[in-house]
Amino acid sequence: MPGFNKVVDSYEAAMAGLSDNMTIIAGGFGLCGIPEGLISQIHKMATKNLTIVSNNCGIDGFGLGLLLQQKQIKKMIASYVGENALFEQQLLNKELEVELTPQGTLAEKIRAGGAGIPAFYTATGYGTPVADNKETRQFSGRNYILEESITGDFAIVKAWKADRYGNCIYRHTAQNFNPMAATAGKITVVEAEEIVEPGALNPSEIHTPGIYVNRVIAGTFEKRIEHIVTTPSISH
Repeated sequence: MPGFNKVVDSYEAAMAGLSDNMTIIAGGFGLCGIPEGLISQIHKMATKNLTIVSNNCGIDGFGLGLLLQQKQIKKMIASYVGENALFEQQLLNKELEVELTPQGTLAEKIRAGGAGIPAFYTATGYGTPVADNKETRQFSGRNYILEESITGDFAIVKAWKADRYGNCIYRHTAQNFNPMAATAGKITVVEAEEIVEPGALNPSEIHTPGIYVNRVIAGTFEKRIEHIVTTPSISH
């Protein structure tokens, strides 16, 4: 990758350096905005004992759910179990350690990690099992719990467009956790629908500056939908 060019031409190069026992922060929300090809590459590499930080764990046989099939995930830090029956089964069978975290708290833990903030106080979860074994304090008469931030060995992110310098734009709701994830990895890998030349992206529209990004790869995406919900047509 000469100069500032961060584009790699293979998934093997994109995920080079990933090994057992690492922590991966994955962008996406359900199946929306997930780096499908990067997840498939992790599955192909068969790395194990991974800690995965993501809003949830995909669905059976797709997205992060692929990594559950070979029991590559040791610990999942997520907001909910979602539509993944294997995730639920491994949780109930105690084959998988799961740390359920309120969604806003999870987003802030990742954002704070990327900003170099080691911990922060939040009122969310006080008086519930979320607060177990955590430090508490009062501010202005309200109780708060101390939450530690999160960083990862790798962050895997899906962008709509990226330039060769790693500047990224996300599209609509596919933005979700991706901007936070991109800042919090020691190595951040972006899988983009389209790679453009530097200068092609409007600077005011860039969501993630290239300074956070180490590698960029062009991907193709299936973009599955978890549930297709439609309303019946009305005949006149």
